Amino acid sequence: MPRFKARTWVIVLATVFALLQLANITGRDTPDSRNYLSYALALRGDSRREAAAATIDYVCASRHAEARRERSVDVVRFHSPGPVGRIPEECRRELWPEVDRRLRAGQTTAHTVPFNSERFMRIFEARPGYPALLAPFVTVFGVTWGIWLSSVFVAAAGGVLVFLVLRALRTPTAVALTGQALYYALPVGTTAMRPMTEGLQLALTLAALWGCALALDGRTRTGAALIGGSLLLLFTVKHSQAMFLGLCLVAACAVIAVRRRRLDPALRVIAVMASCAALGTVSAAGLLNYPSTSESLQDLLAHHFTLPDRADPWPEFWRLELNFWVEWLRRQFLQPLFIAALAAGAWGVLRQRPAYAAFLIAAAFSGVVNQAGHPDINIGDRLIVVAWVLPVIGLPLLLERAASTMAALETPDARPALSADRATIRV
Repeated sequence: MPRFKARTWVIVLATVFALLQLANITGRDTPDSRNYLSYALALRGDSRREAAAATIDYVCASRHAEARRERSVDVVRFHSPGPVGRIPEECRRELWPEVDRRLRAGQTTAHTVPFNSERFMRIFEARPGYPALLAPFVTVFGVTWGIWLSSVFVAAAGGVLVFLVLRALRTPTAVALTGQALYYALPVGTTAMRPMTEGLQLALTLAALWGCALALDGRTRTGAALIGGSLLLLFTVKHSQAMFLGLCLVAACAVIAVRRRRLDPALRVIAVMASCAALGTVSAAGLLNYPSTSESLQDLLAHHFTLPDRADPWPEFWRLELNFWVEWLRRQFLQPLFIAALAAGAWGVLRQRPAYAAFLIAAAFSGVVNQAGHPDINIGDRLIVVAWVLPVIGLPLLLERAASTMAALETPDARPALSADRATIRV
């Protein structure tokens, strides 16, 4: 496939994905989205009350649109609008009194609007990366379209990065395009579209994986710049995830070095950049007085600090952790798409690109670690969403293997070459 044609297909896939998202311009936000939006509005210069008004209007309009859509297909009440029209007013009556009370009490020093306690809002103050990305979009296009366009940009960029990773692994263009399409079609694309940090985390994780692929291919300077830059930006988005990813990449380098009994230049570059990022994250978080592990634990067990702190939270946490994974596995076995995709993705990368497999599996595992740090079954799968990088890159590699096998079967003269290729891959 000519180079210009490949680029055209990348743009076509991203454009089709963006057009499909027009079906859901509103209704994607979550309770955390309002914190990021109010932070972005503060960055563009809005006062606390202006930011609160714009954020509450967005949240209430979104609730109204979602309720209206649900009512339109309710088999009993679809013919009557009922109380749906009162939702925006009721929503404002719910949110404004609490915000007013906190503003009058002096909770005005943070960038975020005080929808919750100052202690809880500090968690979002430590994540300026996503609001900084969101700010120019909402400034130019307004709140509703700005949030939608920023989400499309981040999600579409994630798919393009999957394409670039697969091309850096020297897969055929059709295989790389399959990976991009999978990113958009699988649940990971839906999560990336939500106005929260997960989409940006995915994109930056894929950028770091692109850097690892380039480093292994001999382009160590470019790879190092991508890894270092991605982890630095990830620190601003969610510093704990930057630490998890850095540590997991270091572990991958260690596994490969032990297996090969040497640390070649590419591994050395990746290990240095990832370890510096992990250590730098810990140091910078301490200097900036970001919420600690114990604070995160209290946030989890005390229901966002609305309950008294636990005197000894660790035993309770470990019990919850065990219960969470037992229930999580039960639900996955009920609908095993995710674990089946993980297994197939791992098989694909281990068979086709074993030198790269450790880094891809390590990046996916950083999503598991992120979920383990917050075992709340009610949140859903967004905390573990980074693990989807394994199937979106590994499954196309299985396609590559299947295509090469079929070609060999159709062309008898190619069978010896295929055997030689497989022998090389396993080294």
